[in-house]
Amino acid sequence: MGVRVNQPDLTSQSGMPPNGAAPNPATQAAAQSVYERIAANVQTVVRGKPQVVRLAICALLAEGHVLIEDVPGLGKTTIGRCLARSIGGTLSRIQFTPDLLPGDITGVQVYHQNLERFEFHPGGVFANVVLADEINRGTPKTQSALLEVMAERTVTVDSVRHEVPRPFLVIATQNPIEMEGTYRLPEAQLDRFLMRIEVGYPDLETEVMVIRGECAGFGPDTLNPVVSLAELYAAVQHVRGGTYRRRDRALCGAAGQRHAYPCRPALWRQPARQHRTRTPGRRRRWPSRTEGRS
Repeated sequence: MGVRVNQPDLTSQSGMPPNGAAPNPATQAAAQSVYERIAANVQTVVRGKPQVVRLAICALLAEGHVLIEDVPGLGKTTIGRCLARSIGGTLSRIQFTPDLLPGDITGVQVYHQNLERFEFHPGGVFANVVLADEINRGTPKTQSALLEVMAERTVTVDSVRHEVPRPFLVIATQNPIEMEGTYRLPEAQLDRFLMRIEVGYPDLETEVMVIRGECAGFGPDTLNPVVSLAELYAAVQHVRGGTYRRRDRALCGAAGQRHAYPCRPALWRQPARQHRTRTPGRRRRWPSRTEGRS
């Protein structure tokens, strides 16, 4: 049986033209403005972590995905919520537990007796920003439900392919592996992430600011969108319009030899590098291997 493609109306979900044609690429100044507005808005809630916020936005503009690994209570979930609120997009949070099923993530076909036909009910991945909370608490079978959508931005259910809204970003949080009740992510799934970062503990001054903000009722839900999805997608197109150098290919080949699989993140790493070098106040350079996934 062949695979049929179900293409949703991109105008209503992502701000793109209905025929899939991308809007005109934004200028460098417009792309920088998108980055600065999102960063400033997020950092009004996420205090003392400008590096983490910058890397998360970098992955968003590169259409990559982020794996944040750290102990609970450091703001991993808050970062994802603030990003979704800042871009005016949809947010879906999936809490991974051992009893979570793959259909809860991708969606299922439900038979309606009155209509005498099956209808597709979308799962949790049909959003602009998907927060996969504590992803390593889900079973390997459930974790594998994210493989297709993270790589291809589509979900196939009963031989029918459904496209997810664009731009599409998965922010997965992970508890340290020494904690009980966790399942190690396979290397093939880690390959889907552009960056693997840590939040780290805040200093005393930052912790006081966070507590005061919580007491004042200031959180992700109080943020207003600072960019539209159309502006964001134009910035994505601008960032992805860079050049690919031989040095990039050499690093990609070295990574592929180490891990024995093709270097998929190079497809995201190149636009990520372009965005970083175009950020105001930064000189052009390749990101060090400690700033993301090596």
